[in-house]
Amino acid sequence: MDASSVSPSIASVPTSRLLPIRTPRSAPAEWTTTDDFSAATEEEPVTPTARLMEGIYIVVTIGLGSPVNLPVFSAGVAAELARFPRFRSIQVADGSKDGNNPRWARTAVNVEDHMIVPTIDTAAVEADPDRAVEDYVASVYTLPMDRSRPLWEFHFLDFPTSEAASTVVGRMHHSLGDGMSLITLLLASTRSAADPTRLPAMPEQPARTGAIYAPRRREPSSDGVLAAFIAWIWPYLVLAWNTMVDVSLFAATTVFLRDPCTPFRRAEGDVSLNPCRRFVHRSLSLDDVKFIKNAMSCTVNDVLVGATSAALSRYYFRKSGGTDTCRTWLRSVLLVNTRPTASLQTYTNMIESGRSNDVAWGNQLGYILLPFHLAMHDDPLAYVRKAKMIVDRKKSSLEAIFTCKTSEVFVKMFGLKQAGAFIFRRMFANTTISFSNLVGPTEKIELCGHPVVFIAPSVYGVPQALIVHYQSYNNTIKIVLSVDEEIFPDYSQLLDDFVVSFGLIKDAASRLSEFIKKE
Repeated sequence: MDASSVSPSIASVPTSRLLPIRTPRSAPAEWTTTDDFSAATEEEPVTPTARLMEGIYIVVTIGLGSPVNLPVFSAGVAAELARFPRFRSIQVADGSKDGNNPRWARTAVNVEDHMIVPTIDTAAVEADPDRAVEDYVASVYTLPMDRSRPLWEFHFLDFPTSEAASTVVGRMHHSLGDGMSLITLLLASTRSAADPTRLPAMPEQPARTGAIYAPRRREPSSDGVLAAFIAWIWPYLVLAWNTMVDVSLFAATTVFLRDPCTPFRRAEGDVSLNPCRRFVHRSLSLDDVKFIKNAMSCTVNDVLVGATSAALSRYYFRKSGGTDTCRTWLRSVLLVNTRPTASLQTYTNMIESGRSNDVAWGNQLGYILLPFHLAMHDDPLAYVRKAKMIVDRKKSSLEAIFTCKTSEVFVKMFGLKQAGAFIFRRMFANTTISFSNLVGPTEKIELCGHPVVFIAPSVYGVPQALIVHYQSYNNTIKIVLSVDEEIFPDYSQLLDDFVVSFGLIKDAASRLSEFIKKE
């Protein structure tokens, strides 16, 4: 399926007709010189987790507050990405018979090759610029990428929409890094709009030193040594039990356990050779989300999981025609960053001080199977309470670590084709959605000399029909949906369900706060 079949409003053409941006000859990055690539022999292996990302790409739509100054943006990209080794590397075979151990090899990068200006139908832009951007982003995943170059590129749509003065669409292969790596890169490549001499401010993160939170310990008991010992060991027994249950369910999912058939997934055996992906987003007030968090004494992530459950429930019962008593469930693959939560700011500071090679780049991800219960509740806050209970239970488990290490071992033992097909693909095929929540700067930023209005990341390349991302930035939070248009022809209605669900939960939280104050 070529890009022109996505929508007649896009005058998309083969890659050869895409117009590269010519950076000034004084601006080409000096990092393409021989000295810079004398380290080309210092190749490092592609990690097993990164190899599992074959065929998966990240697409991030960035709204800018000014028209695109192409030479300035290109020069900024050249200057900033010079500090990030993954973005000036390609994957090369190791020379073995099956090429089972690819490595990252440094290569010279011509920034011009990665700057793309498409030809867009002027009439379509004038009629509905928002739709023109949406149609173009939907066509990006159909365009091939040249694997002889580093797998990243920027597409420029230099016309105003309802949200931004211009739009930049970034595409990169997921093997370059996970969400944590790419947010780190973004932060290190931007500056505070209020003070361009410093890095953007980031929110405080919950205390966590790895993939899980510390076990909750009971208060010391005064009932004797035995009671004190039980109070001490109990959290670890719970941790062990939860981990055993979760790992068993994960193993069953990769073998036979499949989510029930719902409007959110294709029927078993129904395979689309050319699914049409849409990437749509909507903005919410981050202050409203925090208000719900405080009213419910939970976390932002609890609120997002609960609101997602409420939105999916609204959509499900409208599409299926079921009654309030017809409850069902589905599961999400939740990607978990296994680095310490404090590493985001730490890594950003390391890059700023010139120690980018010390940053743990790449994909350091574990997987959690997060259930969503679909039901119609009279009290909208019931979705958040249920979400908090489920998320708290998942925090007391080593599921993310086990799934991460197991995937790595299987890739090393059986190779990418067997392990990737059996574990990674079946994990996605037997679940219904993917879910992710990324934390962004708490203030407005500038990227390569351009003010940023919004950031909307997503992915494609997994068999699931629905992928849900949340991205915070400044005082807003973006709901970003990646949908299979054949399964969700009414994807705009699904996006509306998210907005309505957040509104209902916010109103219920307001009533709860007023009731507490009166008491």
